[in-house]
Amino acid sequence: MFSIKYYKADASTYAVKTVNGKVKAKGKGLSFFYNPATTSIAALPMNVQEAPFIFKLQTADFQQVSVQGQVSFRLVDADKTASLMNFTLAKDGASFVSEDPMRLNERVVRIVQVAVQVTIQKAGLREALLASESLVGMLEQVLAAAPSLASLGIEVLSVSISNIAATPETTKALEAVAREEILKKSDDAIYGRRKAAVEQERTIREAELETELSVQNKQQEMEERRVENERTLLAQQSQMEKERIQSEIEQEQQRSEFVETKASNSRVEADAEKYRIASRMNAFKELPVENLKAMALAQMDPEQLMAMAFESLAQNAGKINELTITPDLFSKMVKANG
Repeated sequence: MFSIKYYKADASTYAVKTVNGKVKAKGKGLSFFYNPATTSIAALPMNVQEAPFIFKLQTADFQQVSVQGQVSFRLVDADKTASLMNFTLAKDGASFVSEDPMRLNERVVRIVQVAVQVTIQKAGLREALLASESLVGMLEQVLAAAPSLASLGIEVLSVSISNIAATPETTKALEAVAREEILKKSDDAIYGRRKAAVEQERTIREAELETELSVQNKQQEMEERRVENERTLLAQQSQMEKERIQSEIEQEQQRSEFVETKASNSRVEADAEKYRIASRMNAFKELPVENLKAMALAQMDPEQLMAMAFESLAQNAGKINELTITPDLFSKMVKANG
């Protein structure tokens, strides 16, 4: 008994209709009637597929880590894929007759695992735990150049590493080490702050000492300048005093010379006066007394002559019997004295 069925592929499914070993139709979104007894249908999903993965790997220092991520890919050449893998639908038109469609993700993930394992095994634990970004870059290059994926008609769209973790015991140990490092850094920071404070205090103290030393140097310079100025002033005063004394000495010398000259001149004048007087006296000695009296009387004023006359009268009063003096004589004398 013949049974005719109807098959319709969605827009993202590439269907290949084979009747008696010959391909009758292929493409995306096909729909047709078929006889299950003579017809086989291969359905290949062309939409993007996500393949999550998690690997348990060992690092170069024999520590176990888990790498978790996801790779996205799609079929770009369904004919190649269909020629190498069995995507034939079962008679129910929904399930597959083989496990190849389920193993497609495994093929891609296995290539990712091999590449990640090679990288992780060459790295230490700490380096491996921080290798997410480098692993992504490496996987993109490896998957893009993988010949097995190209032969299957697979194109890798993206790959991501969501987590790289060590075992719980190792994580605790790392946390303890990290905690100790953090505490050490904290202690170092405290020590650094204290050291910086001490260093700053030392710098401030040195600056203060330098300032004090500078002030002392300035004061010393000022004191030296003051002493030098006083010394200069004393030297100038001493020089001025020497000049004053020298001037006084010169004045005294000039005065002494003047006195000596004056005394010499006085002696000369005295000798000249003595000679003059002696000459006159010698001349007077040779003159008669009457001539000398006459010469003396000639030099006298009338009043002096009158006085000498009265003196002579007084000396010879005993020899004068009578003397008459008229009032006119006295009036003339009074007028002359007035």
